[in-house]
Amino acid sequence: MKIRGYFLPICIFMLHLGMYAQSGISVSGTVSDADGAPLPGASVVVKGTTTGTQTDFDGVYTLTNVAPEATLSVSYIGFTSKDVSVNNQTTINVSLQEDTQALDEVVVIGYGEMKSKDLTSSITTVKAEEISATPTASPMQALQGKVAGLQVVNNGSPGQGPTIRVRGIGSYDTGASGPLYVVDGMFFDNIDFLNTADITSISILKDASAAAIYGVRAANGVVLIETKSGAYNKKSEITYDGYSGFQVAQNILKLANSEQFATLARESGSAPDIQFIDNAMQRYGRSRINPNVPNVNTDWYDEILRPALIQNHSLGVTGGSENATYAIGANYFEQQGILKMKNEYERFNLRSKIDFKVNDRVTIGGNAVISNATRFDPENSAFRLAYYAVPILPVFDNNLANNEAVFPTNHANAQDLGYRGGQNPFPTMDNSELRSKIRNVLANFYAQVEIVPEKLTFKTAYNHNFQTIERREVRLPYFIGNGFQRENAELVKRNETYSNQIWDNTLTFTDSYGDHNFTVLAGSSFRDESYEQLQAKGLNFPLSGEEAYYLDQAQTIVQDDVGDDGRREYGLSFFGRVSYNYANKYLLYGTYRADGTNKYQEKWGYFPTIGAGWVVSEENFMQNNGIFDFLKLRGSWGKLGNDKVPGSEGAITSTVVTTAFGDTMVNGVNTTSNFTSLKWEVTEEINAGISARTFNNKLSLEADYYVRDTKDAVIPIEVPLIPDATRQNVGEIRNQGFELALNWSDQVSEDFSYSVGANFATLNNEVLDTDREPYIDTGSAEFRQRTRVGDPVFSFFGLEVDGVYQTQAQIDADPSAQFEIDNGRTIVPGDLKFKDQDGVEGITADDRVMLGNYLPTYSFGFNLGFNYKAWDFSAAAMGQGGNSILNRKRGEVIFTNDTNWDRDFAVNRWHGEGTSNSYPSSAGIRKGWNQQLSDFFIEKGDFFRIQNLTLGYTINKGGALKGIPQTRVYVTAEKPLTIFDYNGFNPEVSNGVDNETYPIPAIYTLGVNIKI
Repeated sequence: MKIRGYFLPICIFMLHLGMYAQSGISVSGTVSDADGAPLPGASVVVKGTTTGTQTDFDGVYTLTNVAPEATLSVSYIGFTSKDVSVNNQTTINVSLQEDTQALDEVVVIGYGEMKSKDLTSSITTVKAEEISATPTASPMQALQGKVAGLQVVNNGSPGQGPTIRVRGIGSYDTGASGPLYVVDGMFFDNIDFLNTADITSISILKDASAAAIYGVRAANGVVLIETKSGAYNKKSEITYDGYSGFQVAQNILKLANSEQFATLARESGSAPDIQFIDNAMQRYGRSRINPNVPNVNTDWYDEILRPALIQNHSLGVTGGSENATYAIGANYFEQQGILKMKNEYERFNLRSKIDFKVNDRVTIGGNAVISNATRFDPENSAFRLAYYAVPILPVFDNNLANNEAVFPTNHANAQDLGYRGGQNPFPTMDNSELRSKIRNVLANFYAQVEIVPEKLTFKTAYNHNFQTIERREVRLPYFIGNGFQRENAELVKRNETYSNQIWDNTLTFTDSYGDHNFTVLAGSSFRDESYEQLQAKGLNFPLSGEEAYYLDQAQTIVQDDVGDDGRREYGLSFFGRVSYNYANKYLLYGTYRADGTNKYQEKWGYFPTIGAGWVVSEENFMQNNGIFDFLKLRGSWGKLGNDKVPGSEGAITSTVVTTAFGDTMVNGVNTTSNFTSLKWEVTEEINAGISARTFNNKLSLEADYYVRDTKDAVIPIEVPLIPDATRQNVGEIRNQGFELALNWSDQVSEDFSYSVGANFATLNNEVLDTDREPYIDTGSAEFRQRTRVGDPVFSFFGLEVDGVYQTQAQIDADPSAQFEIDNGRTIVPGDLKFKDQDGVEGITADDRVMLGNYLPTYSFGFNLGFNYKAWDFSAAAMGQGGNSILNRKRGEVIFTNDTNWDRDFAVNRWHGEGTSNSYPSSAGIRKGWNQQLSDFFIEKGDFFRIQNLTLGYTINKGGALKGIPQTRVYVTAEKPLTIFDYNGFNPEVSNGVDNETYPIPAIYTLGVNIKI
């Protein structure tokens, strides 16, 4: 740069000399994308003239006889055009930005593609760069906060995927509420085995119009994944993308320390609890700071948690010739768990994708992904034990005189202090190993024939996914004390095999007649799914290491734990689709699918949909309106199916009974039937939306309002004369809401561009019908959840707290309290005061009300990014609210009082008049009156999170330095800050009941991306 600066006057002088010799100068350079990849075939034209050229295979162009003061106009399909002033320059390299707002952008839909401007449905697509920015094993975690109407509930345990919900829950069976994943045409229930670096895009098909082409599989939304491909006439490109970093637990729940715990015990008035404190002082000594507290102050969460490493390395090669494209790659991912035990996830993937033009009409191709993963799961009970473990107990007990029988490690035992349970989580953690070996093979082959070039195309595709899971659970014996021990070495082996085959055939006709444009698709699909499981349990094998972890080594095989199970399901489907537009203004879209299956008694289901759109901006009266560059109104209706609900069950049973008539015994037969004839649940949805672009296409807007009703929902029904409830298709559940997405992007100059985006969504879940049942209860009697018409599914149901009794005078003045006292209950200051809902004396079951639901009523996300020369920065944030969490950890005091308490309770408890009007006293929380399920145990799940921060610098951006690969170095902070009020590790609890939730860590990484 300095040398060029010194010679600038000389260059200018030489250029002036040249102007006298000829009328113009020669200009050359390269045209590339934002990442520096060359753009072959880009147009470079001298503005205002017919002089121009196209870039060659390497993105290089040359123009001669160009006026020194001219302007070059550079353009490429799918990218924002750019004008560059020549200013006497002979070398001009141009970098184009992808036009993310382009209306001709192609969007992946079921069994095909459509232009964005022609869509009548609600589809959101997330590109590769947004997905790969998140360091995670599961691609879906990268979508959290990026798609309106998509709920992603993370799980911090390595290798465990998130819970995904598209527009709420439409099934009473929560296991049947996940979306369908389609990876290059193959169906999956989850995509945790995929490497994020192998993905080109993820499209969320949210409404019925978009998803109905998948019929019976699509009731909960469809997630379409496109993996990376090569390109014709593209030089080979080698890419390495890798990062390493560490994870740390954040928002660690604070528990009561020894001093607070001792205070709580003494305030409780419980003689045994006070004695346990004295026992600890005798055993471990007194604190030098406070002689009334034992000389032990264990922070159990601090003991069981650790920083953990994470790393990911991907290597890929893409390219293509005139007749073939290819993309091959390998990936290694490793994530250690933050729980201090054998808890980690390791995965190795291989991938290849090839397309080959046999001739001008025939193309064939194949795609294969091989994934080999090993996951060591945590003992989740460790988090429960750590929460309840008293702080006056150390991890290890060196008083061997009283502990000589302990093996294999001298872990401390709370029973030695008088408590009923051992409490220490380490014996369980250190003597358990829960391993799963997960192998996935996805193979896809297709052939495509252009029967009539550019009009009629036939495609046949075969997809096969084969998965095996080898589960090994090893639990070694230990002895800490009587009642806190594992007597036998336990070994559980379970092998699961899944096979899923799909054969699709489609015929597509595309044509135009004047202003009439249409595409017609007809197809069939056959699927064959099978599952087999074999398991057994052995006891007392040699404790000589992993070589002994085989059932043949066990002394005893537990017969009741030997199982052999399996199933096989077939499906045959026929489907069709028509997409029509007139003059690019009036849009019509419709699909119809008939699904047949052997899973239910009703063999066939029929799922139609229709959508319409009006591109208002194409009307003559909207031309040059000065506001909208593009404006489209759209609406759709459709039906979808859900075959994730388990099939029919039950049987006709006959039982021989004997009874006495007079003095004679008589034999008879008692026949009962609880057989349930089920069919798939059916979701019917209406969607209305607006798509708009304004401010020269810099601002885009997508807004949708939907009403989604699940009819024939499977719910448990009490049938007279039949024991237990039977499952029947008689329920109805509604989800409705509003979704809004705004995105602004601008290329301020050649060196600087930025983008800002936001999304917002609401959700109202409501039960419309439970047949003849007034309500349906789930959960235990102590922690009741109730489904009732007019309320959301699985709402928390209990008493409403109306404060805390401060004085005896308040109790004397309260009729409800006096009624309870008159009936033998003891109520004193420091006890919770419950609201009398029905006006009848006393607090009864009839005073219970709905206390909240775990589905958020609103959610939002933000993103910001900018590029300045070689620097890039992005930030993302998200949040949700309106949902509730049952803090069952705190609520399980109902089962035992021999536990610690969280610090929030210890600090805010009632301990005298005016000290608290929301928390009971230490004595009160131990009483059954205060332990009833109430909103004291139900907390708000609202939170705001900075989701991701990424800063990167690209070396040799644009490829000007020959021989040096384009290299981007970046740092990321994933989930570095979460703000919430909930009294737990984090407010992400998939079912709203926090009993033993694995913490979600913050992740900090350093990465590099190299392109050669």
